[in-house]
Amino acid sequence: MIAASVKRMWDDDAASRKLGMELHAAADGEARLTMRVTSDMVNGHGMCHGGYLFLLADSAFACACNSPGPVTVAAGGDITFVASARENDVLEAVATERTVYGRSGVYDVTITRPTDGRVIAEFRGRSRVLRS
Repeated sequence: MIAASVKRMWDDDAASRKLGMELHAAADGEARLTMRVTSDMVNGHGMCHGGYLFLLADSAFACACNSPGPVTVAAGGDITFVASARENDVLEAVATERTVYGRSGVYDVTITRPTDGRVIAEFRGRSRVLRS
């Protein structure tokens, strides 16, 4: 299921869609996206550039924290790179709400390579609901 609030946001998110990300689910503080690593995303070591991994995680985070409805933005985020991804790898990012307090929230995103279950990166994002 994809919440209507996320569907509207996703339709306007040219950055995520132009990178080939696919939104599979976003509801109740959770989201799941996939992205194939293209030759344009590979750094000089033949690995997926960390910026693209961060962008994938950030997009999943955005979908999860906007799924309840109010417009929510990132207040911050950090990532730990666990393993490398290579060209043609399909990566999956799963975002989960950890806690919401007032207008703030904390979300975790795990990026894996589903073909072997390998964790590629762990992301933690902090959200803030905008005032109407």
